Amino acid sequence: MLRRWAQFCGRFRFAVITLWAAVLFASIPLAANVTHNLSSSGFEDPSSSAVWTDKQFNYLHSPSSQTLLVSADRARVNSWAQAARIPAQDVRPVAAGKTLLVPVAPFSGSQVAHVREAARNAHVAVQAVNEVTIGQRVLADAKSTLASSLPIALPLVLILLLFVFGSVASAALPLIVAGVGSSLALAVIDILENHMTLSSYLTDIVSFLALGVGVDYALFISARFRQELQRSGDPDLALAEAMHTSGRSVLYSGFAVALAVATLLLGGDAYWRGIALGGAVAVASVLVATHSLLPALLRLFGRRLEWGRLPMSHATGSMWQGIARFVGQHPAWAMLIGLALLGAPAVYGTQIRISTPANLATLLPKSDPLRQAADLQMRVLGAGAVSPIVLAMRLPTTTSDLSTWQTVAKVTQQARALAGVRSVASPAALGLSPLQLAQAIQHPSLIPPALASGLEAFTSSARPHLVVVYVTSDTGPDSLQTLRIVHRLQRDLSGWLPSGSRSGVGGVTALLDGFNQLTGRQLPWIIGAVAAIAFLVLLIATGSLFESLLGVVFDGLVALATAGILVLTVQRGGLGFAAMPPDSSITPLIFVLLFGLSMDYEVILLHRIQEHARAGAPGAEAASAGLAGTGAMITGAGMIMVVVFIALLVSPLEIMQLLAIGMTSAILLDTWIVRSLLVPGSIALLGRFAFWPWGESTKRAESQSG
Repeated sequence: MLRRWAQFCGRFRFAVITLWAAVLFASIPLAANVTHNLSSSGFEDPSSSAVWTDKQFNYLHSPSSQTLLVSADRARVNSWAQAARIPAQDVRPVAAGKTLLVPVAPFSGSQVAHVREAARNAHVAVQAVNEVTIGQRVLADAKSTLASSLPIALPLVLILLLFVFGSVASAALPLIVAGVGSSLALAVIDILENHMTLSSYLTDIVSFLALGVGVDYALFISARFRQELQRSGDPDLALAEAMHTSGRSVLYSGFAVALAVATLLLGGDAYWRGIALGGAVAVASVLVATHSLLPALLRLFGRRLEWGRLPMSHATGSMWQGIARFVGQHPAWAMLIGLALLGAPAVYGTQIRISTPANLATLLPKSDPLRQAADLQMRVLGAGAVSPIVLAMRLPTTTSDLSTWQTVAKVTQQARALAGVRSVASPAALGLSPLQLAQAIQHPSLIPPALASGLEAFTSSARPHLVVVYVTSDTGPDSLQTLRIVHRLQRDLSGWLPSGSRSGVGGVTALLDGFNQLTGRQLPWIIGAVAAIAFLVLLIATGSLFESLLGVVFDGLVALATAGILVLTVQRGGLGFAAMPPDSSITPLIFVLLFGLSMDYEVILLHRIQEHARAGAPGAEAASAGLAGTGAMITGAGMIMVVVFIALLVSPLEIMQLLAIGMTSAILLDTWIVRSLLVPGSIALLGRFAFWPWGESTKRAESQSG
């Protein structure tokens, strides 16, 4: 079937290329605008009360930030603070040209408003330091990652392609196909983001995944085309054979990657649904390009693919001949060496603990003034000040009733009594009795403006039954003690309220705790599903039960070894990382992509080994010949993928750097150890049993079809 399709694309190559040019012309404006509607939300368990609590903020006047980052000299800010009755000692410097303003009174809206107005009149930039502004900075950094990383990745990929192919034309072709596929994928994402929640990280993931697999797939098919063209001299026959062999392998691999990423749908929330959809769109776009545009271009160029040929050494080919000979002659030693190399980091893999931080400032670079301001805020106002716990209460009585404020006073008292609570910001802390609060709501014109501003942070005229209270812990948002307070409030809050009430515990700490718990519960199902998909794809692609099982086992070892590397670097604070758990919003993606991408190299290698086995070569000889023929190509493709992901290290976000470290480790371990030692070594040891239940009838049929 692929032979006939290749012949069709080759015959109508000008029409196919023209059609793709039109697609590219239409997709570029959409792709360029892709970040306009991406979201930093979606990280929550949809069934948790924290989600309901978070929605109540739509009815409240946003609580005033207790801190402002002001770009002005300290003397000027001191004068503004003095006019707002803020003590001079509460104006604290953060960095050159930046000043952190720390009002003493919680939710002191009038004081903050006065400083804001003075700064605005002086044309001075002012920025609040809270979860919203920090989240916006993280979103901006995520959007800028693509622009900063691509200029590094593309030249390095081109250099590697020149090294692999040895000619300018051949090296440029995979980049063209991958670029077109990436543009199409981003255009589709731009359309989808208007109708569903898609993460701010998605463009980076989609772009680099599409670029990596696009280059790899085009490399495999182009390399086989050049080999067949040299052998037969007929471009049509070479194209048909390349698509029948490498094109078929790439098709299986692409389906494996797309299905592997789709298992993230089991994550159970909007964030994972968006990542699953975006990843599948990326791979599907690349597959369409490599199986239509690429064959048309290959047929168009033909022998001109050798244009710009560079003088290349044959040292790489000799190296792989030597490795293949060693594996074929000493498969047991090859297996032992490979297992030892994987086992060393895998020992630490069981210690991995993944968690998305509730202190969003830790996602920013340490040099970022906003992160420095948040750190200072935590030192001055308490570690929990950067992310207060939110208690939302919908009561059967309204805020004009005395009983409502008696209930709020009770909740405030009970929350203050909990171990580890530093303070509770509540209407009950404004210095008025429950009766006075009820009267203030009944006659708002009679209360001072400062008090009215304070009440707006806790109540809503549009929802008279709603009251919100803010709890600040002694410890930071990610500490176990803060989580214990959240869990205690989730358990006890409803018992402090009258019947007919509804309540919830929210804030970033509660939301991300729900996300972490949900991801932890679903991760075994995701890993199980992706392992089952890998096994089935390998079984269908190769007909080998033993190698399909071993492929999943080897991938599991690579995943454990990759987890060990993340423990030694991120979790323990190596390579300049702050010691913290690997992020639960990225780490599962690393393992899923590992299983999916490893199918690329596994199917290519096994298909080439089977070609030699069908020609009559014994297991050890077939394994050696298959490795010798694909080793340079597979490791070259792996290095290209590594370069693509390692470019993410320039991102200001440590979460993108985590993705770079994880994917780089996984791909290097997979290509240089599993595909180079373990897979061919296992086939050499098993002999013809490696291909069971592949039999003689299949062998004859395949020989006749070839």
